[in-house]
Amino acid sequence: MSDTIRVALLGNPNAGKSALFNKLTGARQKIANYPGVTVERVAGILTLPDGTQMEAIDLPGAYAFDASSPDEDVTRKVAQGEFPGEAEPDILVLVLDAGNLEQHLVFAQEVLALGKPTIVALNMVDMAERDGLKLDATVLSQALGVPVVETVAVRRRGIDQLKAAIAEARGQVGTLADRPKMDATERRLEARTIAKATVFQTSRARRIGDRLDNVLLNPWIGPLILLVLLFVIFQAVFAWAAPLSDALDAGAGALGAWVKAEMPESILRDFLTEGVIAGVGSVVVFLPQIIILFLFILIMEATGYMARAAFLMDRLMAGVGLSGRSFIPLLSSFACAIPGIMATRSIADPKDRLTTILIAPLMTCSARLPVYGVLIAAFIPARDVGMGIGLQGLVMFCLYLAGIVAALVVALVLRGTLTRGEATGFIMELPRYQLPSIADIAIGLWQRAWVFLRRAGTIIFSATVILWVLLSFPQAEPGESQVDVSIAGQIADGLNVVLEPIGFNREISLALVPAMAAREVAVSALATTYAIDASDEEAEAEGLASTLSTRWSLPTALAFLAWFVFAPQCLSTIAVARRETNGWKWPAFMVGYLFALAYIFAGITYWSAVTLGL
Repeated sequence: MSDTIRVALLGNPNAGKSALFNKLTGARQKIANYPGVTVERVAGILTLPDGTQMEAIDLPGAYAFDASSPDEDVTRKVAQGEFPGEAEPDILVLVLDAGNLEQHLVFAQEVLALGKPTIVALNMVDMAERDGLKLDATVLSQALGVPVVETVAVRRRGIDQLKAAIAEARGQVGTLADRPKMDATERRLEARTIAKATVFQTSRARRIGDRLDNVLLNPWIGPLILLVLLFVIFQAVFAWAAPLSDALDAGAGALGAWVKAEMPESILRDFLTEGVIAGVGSVVVFLPQIIILFLFILIMEATGYMARAAFLMDRLMAGVGLSGRSFIPLLSSFACAIPGIMATRSIADPKDRLTTILIAPLMTCSARLPVYGVLIAAFIPARDVGMGIGLQGLVMFCLYLAGIVAALVVALVLRGTLTRGEATGFIMELPRYQLPSIADIAIGLWQRAWVFLRRAGTIIFSATVILWVLLSFPQAEPGESQVDVSIAGQIADGLNVVLEPIGFNREISLALVPAMAAREVAVSALATTYAIDASDEEAEAEGLASTLSTRWSLPTALAFLAWFVFAPQCLSTIAVARRETNGWKWPAFMVGYLFALAYIFAGITYWSAVTLGL
């Protein structure tokens, strides 16, 4: 071991540790990787007030020494002198976030139990004061039994005092403090006690936030509030969006009628009315529902509630063998499974990560919303079931809930078989409550609306055009059905042999093929298919929901909804899954089990509905 005295900075992520390290060492830093792992090693020279130089190391952020990630494993081994080829640090600088003291003191108990000379840097005190907290560093020092220095790293506040404390600790190298060992629960209770004694003043807003957390994070009341909130969201998706969706639907119908009236009969007119307007327009009418759904999601994120929802879900997810770290990727999958699957990179355990990737497509992405919307509008009456609860919103809520339940059940099965392993917990720092910025919400809604419209103008448009071509050729003779003689119709006849037993008709069989490009294409494909054989302008101008309500049975509609709860995501999602798993084995398994579940549950739904006489 080297005779050079070594100082290590450690603490929770986001405590400002690296900023403090930069101020202590200046530009004299060396960055590499620890041997054998892709974890960054940052070292530098720390110069004390008397000119003495020490080696300083910035250890990766950690929440605990019972490592659940490569970063935390490196921190534990280096701090305890167990990392091969890495000298044990002599002095520890423990960096704590003054604004989140209780959480950071949990890890502090483990660090202090090492018995090394330790100095606490109570960092970001300016941010804590801005949030209405006033802390007594003397009380904290007495409670921990080590020196405490208040710092604001980005402003160099407290840097000289911290260097002086390190210089004093230099004389203690080799001594060991006798500290009792504590388990996780004892560390949590001790952290809470110390934090309450240290914080002697809080703002009114902070106290209100604490009271809200007492309710919203209650293990019994909290999940119930979350469930009610989700229920309200899906009620609003139908109730608030209906007037705008109806207006867009009427506009698309009027546009189609105008084009047909103004243009002479031709293949171009048919392409515009049957392909573009009927197909793409049938998807665009659901833009209001997409915007309302994301309005709620953005507000939940901006106010700080979304992180608390993740905290509430952690216990449930741990019950099916998933890490709490899986919640954020799965939450992202409600918008789109592609960023959700990519977000699994933050999950350290490979089996945990693989399980999350495999169940991400079961989260009800926004692309399903047009499919759910048109079928619910066509077959579910717009009436109240009591206490102001709309039946259509209730059905939408149940479909989303079905996807969540299915994901949890599949995760439980996978963790007990193919991806067997123990669940690992996680720690999440909860942001403070705040009022959402109207400008930020508006920008977020515009971005998501643009993504939806861009998909309508690219993927959905392209798939609809291809389908229209396949439906339009060869041309039918007078008296023949165009769909019957078309290439697409012949393809659908072949597929329908497999899908007819679960209640699907030929039009559904045909729509499922282009829907692999994007879920929403199923709606435009159905609209285009029915528009091809429309016998007059009135039928052609009808909305898709009205057409389906007269041509499908209720059991068929329910079976189609059940199919889309489980059916695989778009081709882009499958490609991303292939990239994230480094092969086709697991994406193929994912597609296979999702198709199997979709077929089985669509069949169960159809035959149950038929048996009940629906």
